[in-house]
Amino acid sequence: MRIERRFTKPDQAGQERAAYAEIEFRKALSEIKNPDGSVVFRLDNIDVPAQFSQVAADILAQKYFRKAGVPARLKKVEENDVPSFLWRSVADEAELAKLPEAERYGSETDARQVFDRLSGTWTYWGWKGGYFKSEDDARAFRDELAYMLATQRVAPNSPQWFNTGLHWAYGIDGPSQGHFYVDPFTGKLTKSKSAYEHPQPHACFIQSVQDDLVNEGGIMDLWVREARLFKYGSGTGSNFSMLRGEGEKLSGGGRSSGLMSFLKIGDRAAGAIKSGGTTRRAAKMVIVDADHPDIEDFIDWKVNEEQKVASLVTGSKIVKKHLEAIMKACVNCEGHDDDCFDPALNTALKREIKAAKKDAVPENYIYRVIQFARQGYTSMSFKTYDTDWDSDAYLTVSGQNSNNSVSLKDNFLRAVEADGDWQLTARKDGKVLKTLKARDLWEKIGYAAWASADPGLHFNTTMNDWHTCASAGAIRASNPCSEYMFLDDTACNLASINLLPYRKEDGTIDIAAYEHTVRLWTIVLEISVMMAQFPSKEIAKLSFDYRTLGLGYANIGGLLMTSGIPYDSDEGRAICAALTAIMTGVAYSTSAEMASELGAFPDYDRNAQNMLRVMRNHRRAAYGDKDGYEKLAVNPVPLVASDLKQQALAEHARAAWDRAIELGEEHGYRNAQATVIAPTGTIGLVMDCDTTGIEPDFALVKFKKLAGGGYFKIINRAVPEALRTLGYSESQIAEIEAYAVGHGNLNQAPGINPSTLKAKGFTDEKIAALNAALKSAFDIKFVFNQWTLGADWVKETLGFTDEQLSDFSFEMLPALGFSKKDIDAANIHVCGAMTLEGAPFLKAEHLPVFDCASPCGKIGKRSLSIQSHILMMAAAQPFISGAISKTINMPNEATVEDAKNAYMLSWKLALKANALYRDGSKLSQPLNASLLADDDEDEDEAVEQFIAAPAAQRAVQVTEKIVERVVERLYRDREKLPNRRKGYTQKAVVGGHKVYL
Repeated sequence: MRIERRFTKPDQAGQERAAYAEIEFRKALSEIKNPDGSVVFRLDNIDVPAQFSQVAADILAQKYFRKAGVPARLKKVEENDVPSFLWRSVADEAELAKLPEAERYGSETDARQVFDRLSGTWTYWGWKGGYFKSEDDARAFRDELAYMLATQRVAPNSPQWFNTGLHWAYGIDGPSQGHFYVDPFTGKLTKSKSAYEHPQPHACFIQSVQDDLVNEGGIMDLWVREARLFKYGSGTGSNFSMLRGEGEKLSGGGRSSGLMSFLKIGDRAAGAIKSGGTTRRAAKMVIVDADHPDIEDFIDWKVNEEQKVASLVTGSKIVKKHLEAIMKACVNCEGHDDDCFDPALNTALKREIKAAKKDAVPENYIYRVIQFARQGYTSMSFKTYDTDWDSDAYLTVSGQNSNNSVSLKDNFLRAVEADGDWQLTARKDGKVLKTLKARDLWEKIGYAAWASADPGLHFNTTMNDWHTCASAGAIRASNPCSEYMFLDDTACNLASINLLPYRKEDGTIDIAAYEHTVRLWTIVLEISVMMAQFPSKEIAKLSFDYRTLGLGYANIGGLLMTSGIPYDSDEGRAICAALTAIMTGVAYSTSAEMASELGAFPDYDRNAQNMLRVMRNHRRAAYGDKDGYEKLAVNPVPLVASDLKQQALAEHARAAWDRAIELGEEHGYRNAQATVIAPTGTIGLVMDCDTTGIEPDFALVKFKKLAGGGYFKIINRAVPEALRTLGYSESQIAEIEAYAVGHGNLNQAPGINPSTLKAKGFTDEKIAALNAALKSAFDIKFVFNQWTLGADWVKETLGFTDEQLSDFSFEMLPALGFSKKDIDAANIHVCGAMTLEGAPFLKAEHLPVFDCASPCGKIGKRSLSIQSHILMMAAAQPFISGAISKTINMPNEATVEDAKNAYMLSWKLALKANALYRDGSKLSQPLNASLLADDDEDEDEAVEQFIAAPAAQRAVQVTEKIVERVVERLYRDREKLPNRRKGYTQKAVVGGHKVYL
């Protein structure tokens, strides 16, 4: 294949690497310290591209740099059939022997080492596989890839950073870990002899499970296969619908214990792997078809387990309270001998026993504590539980280690619409075991998703209508994040394009550069299939046969905001659709181009008609057709070209699909799938993306990390660019920014400023101290305290007492006589509104541009609707081979009906999958526990006002109760969390893993 240079120039005489000729690099420090100052991690004097933020530099240094075994001296290993610039390297033992032993091996210290390791390995395997026309094409390929990595244009999934190139670049090797690969030159399935020669670059797996207890491919074998994937940080999904339901007959006699009994074993196994010191929590997806006999139990699984947690937490505290009261009644009794332990003679004991029985404390426990007291003990231990997501209460219950999804076919959803019946059938003979109303099951799904954030839904008919390889079998499952949907026992490796660098200064998209990037990274992912090893024979074979790829993008939210276009707008959705259509069209045309040179994927001929039908449907959507689709139960949302200002986007989208089909009809395709939209968690950080995957932005004010530790507030970088695009002057932009971020001092603040403070007795010195502390403060009230001003001065000059200063609820500003109105106005001036609502100069019609996933700041009211998320997904879905990983965030006030409507809309707009998360739907996210302090129990009015407030406002109130002050740290310290703390918890989903922040 010919490889064009777009970003780089060929090496000149005396020039080592042209890829970095135009890129500035800087020295950086990355470290983590313990509170006592001891260093946990430190890499000093590392080299990173100058444009990398401290966060991106930290991700590179702490996660992606190889930390050990990198030789300080290398030598090339000559290979006759490989150009010298692609020869692999090994340790130069003779040169290493001249160095002190401690200096011979170490860590990667330069980002260029990582970029070269990746780009060089891909090019090396590409050369061996015959992907390049000439050495110049191979050099161009390597340089272009290195440039794109260094300029944060693209990033592969994390396993590539971890594993790819260690053998090629440094000669690092190790014993085989039980992996397999298909030899690309002989087509023979081969057991790996090396841990690194063939890297494992795949992150996403789908595995089958048969209705067999102990044989290969069966239930217990799946737990072993899952454990192997979890150990190396990969995720896996399986459809368990082949397993018989509870009570179904077994071939050897007896009855099945049912699906749920085995899911609980798998859940325990995944939980054990999580706690076993592996790379990350087990990432696991469990899918069950809607006609399974145990589907109702599956839907209710997490709801019931959450109820158990509530019971454990509440019950343990009630029991402990009563048992302690009974013990106290026995111990404090003034009667004689056994009289104290007889409720007929000890009225206090009788009263406490009655109270305990009333609260359903088990009688044997009541009797036990009395016996204990009779033996002379004065206290007893009784463990209580809390709702922390990683607490013993959650560890005790099941179902916490997987994402659960129900697979629905269209006949079920139509039965819901028609209020029809739905049948649950036996797994072996198809006999109807139960008939219920489809709407009753739908109600269960809606309530469970509303109450516990599970299950998500797979729209199975739509998934299979767009299946390129239907002749090979149906799509039944997905990876844990639900973006990769294909045959069982296959794997996908991902890469994501950062869209923002492709926006030109005039606001248009550099389409040629974007298409060039898509083409090269399609080749990268194809080469990755060729060079990879896999954790099982089946996955190695099928991944070789179908060669599925997962190219995607990130930062669509950042791109739209920067361009002054609302996320929830027809134009925004059209841009998303066009960029997605171009990406997948170019990816498939590149796949067909590779097929012309290297052959189509091995099982293409059997699936050619299906694949070309799917390609034509993609093209119809790119042309904006509303009907005429082939064999689709639900028509997709097509690209509406008239909504685009840059008409070239629609033209290139149509041209890309024309070329993809033209080449595919002639040569076939090298890959059965080409694209997905993944969550882009860690790789989004290394690319400094404002937004991940297809997500909108989440905040208008963010916190920038400092090289030596600490943070400071900055406006989201998309905001000033958006304001310029919308026509605001630089002075207006500065005022709008200051409104959002704050001025950082009290000078000229309304209500509370140097003049009003001096009238209260403040000196210039104390005002300067306040201003210094306010630079990084969230709220001015956290700075007005004895630590900023000095306890002695506060008592002597301002007249506050020790009792006031030691009271957690004491606030100095109201005590000084400032009104709430004054405090709020000054707070916005100094610390910023954290939103653009109410900003000076900003026109009301421009506010939608700055809408985020949740309301911003204390006073922010606006946020994107539930429907806007689904509509954006629907705009992209017709142009994606797989699906879109996204969780629809719903406000706490959302109803069960809202949940059902969101799922129904997702189906009608031809999405393949969706999941919901309602704010506060997990017990581990307390909304108001911290605010309702013990001494406020009788303040009913305050409590009612709090409960009536929106969830975001409640979160702010909780935060205000917790935070005393903000101090900018000079060093990054590792701080061990206390065993118990009060706080507001926000759930995020990254790479399919639920994280509570």
